[in-house]
Amino acid sequence: MVLPGGVQDKEFGPTHIMAADFPSRSICELTYLDVQSHLKASSILCLPIGSIEQHGPHLPLNTDAVLATEYARRIVARWGDIHDVWLLPTLNIGLAREHEWAPGTLSLSVQGMTMLVHELGRSIRRSLPARNLAIVNGHGGNRGILEALAQDLRSDCGLHVCIMHPAVWAEADSETVAAEIHAGRNETSMMLAAAPHLVRRERIAQLRSVPDENAVRAKILDPAVTWPWTTDDGRLADLGVIGDATAASAELGETLLAKITEAAGGVLKQLLERQRPNS
Repeated sequence: MVLPGGVQDKEFGPTHIMAADFPSRSICELTYLDVQSHLKASSILCLPIGSIEQHGPHLPLNTDAVLATEYARRIVARWGDIHDVWLLPTLNIGLAREHEWAPGTLSLSVQGMTMLVHELGRSIRRSLPARNLAIVNGHGGNRGILEALAQDLRSDCGLHVCIMHPAVWAEADSETVAAEIHAGRNETSMMLAAAPHLVRRERIAQLRSVPDENAVRAKILDPAVTWPWTTDDGRLADLGVIGDATAASAELGETLLAKITEAAGGVLKQLLERQRPNS
């Protein structure tokens, strides 16, 4: 499959998904005339949102941005022709206050991210005919604010919105004992599959399991109580990692990415079904 940028997709192979008169399903690679002729109200815009933050000693700062882009790239490649899906540029910086202790972490404030998403929604409404927006979230710390902003995008910008959190699909039916919160088995595996040149494999061996699994479940995973937490808390993380990166493999990463890609199809179908007839 030819992906945005002219790359051949090794998983899905050659296909007719790209029409001959425009280069790809990336909005950035269209001309304004292409936008007018190819997009319509029922088109779906796929927006990857990531983060720039520490991911332990073995993964790069842009891990969440790389994975959000990869999720969206594969979703557009798989479902673009079927559901008329178009790729928006990745928002690389998100809300990562829990990682601000680490050099290199870049985080917006709550106010800054609110303004950014609001302005983007307003701009989409003004400049593009598509009224369906599928946000692909690559960073768990973005979840809360995106859930709140989804209502604003719907009410204030007139967009039909869904937010996908692919890491949850990756965790479903997992047999791992350790809680996979950050830079552990799943994220490391998907990076080994999507961007192996960015993984410092030789550093994985120095990682150990989460010091206190009970503390992780009580402070991060308890659905009844919300606590502010950070990844420099030794009870929760080891070198900024919450999970078992030593169990990672590229093969598992490909399996998880394929699972995420297929699961997204049902969500896109629902988004179209929920679109109001008079939109």
